[in-house]
Amino acid sequence: MNDALQNLLRRLSTGQAYTLGELASVLGVDEALLEQMLSDLERAGYVQMTPARCDGLCQACDSRHHCGLVLHGRIWTVTEKGQRAIRV
Repeated sequence: MNDALQNLLRRLSTGQAYTLGELASVLGVDEALLEQMLSDLERAGYVQMTPARCDGLCQACDSRHHCGLVLHGRIWTVTEKGQRAIRV
């Protein structure tokens, strides 16, 4: 896995919620590339996408520590495989 994907996994594993634009800016990539990176990580089993069922009030949410990225009604979370990959 390349450094850019490792960096993305590390960011997502913090549990902080990002918009697509915020995360793209933090990583120094454009939004289209970020979406491709997320797709690549999902196909490899490092992240999983679930539909967002929240109101955006993360501080009151029991799942806030599992959220990675809220994007167009989707939440990306790091899988156990992804957690192992960033520990290496």
